[in-house]
Amino acid sequence: MIRPADYIHPEDEAARRNMEAIPGFAAAMKLMMRYYDEQITHGMNMANKIRLSPTQLPAIYGKLPPVCKRLSITEPEFYLEMNPFPNAYAMGETRTMITVTSGLLEYLTDEEVSSVIAHECGHIACHHMLYHTLALTLLEKINDLGILGAAVMPVYWALQYWSRRSELSADRAGAVALGSIDKIVEVQIRLAGGPKSITQDVNIAEFMKQADYYDSLQENKWDKLLQNYAILNSSHPFTAIRVREILRWGETEQCRRILERLALEAEGLLCPACGKEVAGEWCYCKYCGHKLKEAIG
Repeated sequence: MIRPADYIHPEDEAARRNMEAIPGFAAAMKLMMRYYDEQITHGMNMANKIRLSPTQLPAIYGKLPPVCKRLSITEPEFYLEMNPFPNAYAMGETRTMITVTSGLLEYLTDEEVSSVIAHECGHIACHHMLYHTLALTLLEKINDLGILGAAVMPVYWALQYWSRRSELSADRAGAVALGSIDKIVEVQIRLAGGPKSITQDVNIAEFMKQADYYDSLQENKWDKLLQNYAILNSSHPFTAIRVREILRWGETEQCRRILERLALEAEGLLCPACGKEVAGEWCYCKYCGHKLKEAIG
C-alpha cells in the first residue's frame, strides 16, 4: 500500500512544524473549535447543493470511489454546486466533504475532472483537513474578533504559507491516485491559460521556465519581500510553480518506484497480503503463502 509519507512534499512537512511552533497557535485552534461546526456545513450542503451518489448523477459520482480506494481513504460526502467558476474544494475534519462546481465540469475533460477530484482526496489522505478548516474559519471570523483578530493574524498567514505547500503534496497524491502526473499538469495548464481548445499545444518546458524566471525576481531581499507580499493571503501557489514541482518529482526515483508499483498492482502482480511482486502464473505467493488464484486443472 502506498502511504502519504511516501509522497508528501518536504516543504509541506517543514511548514507544518514551523506553524505549530508559533505562539498563539493553540489558542487559534481553540477558537476554531468554538466557531466551527461541521454539522452546520453538512446541513447547508444538503439543503443547497446536489449530493452525488450511485443513484444521483452517477457518471460524476463514479469518478470518486476508485480514487478513494487508491488513496486508502473513506469516501467523503460529494456535492455539486452551481457556480460558473471552475473550482473544487474539500472541507471538514471528522466529516469530510468535497464540492465540485458546474463550471469545473463544463470546463475540463472527464479525465481532468478525475484529476481534480484526486487532488482534493489527496488533501484528505495527507491529513490536511484540520488546518485547512482552521484557515477557512479564521478567514471568516477574523474581522469579528477585534483586537484578538489582529493577534491571530500571524497564525493565519502561517496557515496560508503552509497551505500553499500542502497543495504540492495534494498534487503528488493526485498523481498517485491516477497513476500518472500527466493529468495533474494538464489541469494546471487549463487553469493558467484557458480551455483545451486553446492550451492543448502549450510548450510545457517553456512554461516551466516561467517558474525559474519568477524565482529570479526574488534575488534580493526587497524583491523577495514584494513577491511574498503579493502571495501572502493566497492559499495556493502560483500555477507555474506547481507545474515545475510536480514535473521535477516525476523525474525522481521516489516517484518512479511508486508509479511502477501501482502499475504492478493494477496488473495483479503484487501480493495483496505481503505486497511483494508475484508472477502471473503463481497460484500462491511464494513469500507468504497467500492464495492468489485457483489452480487450473
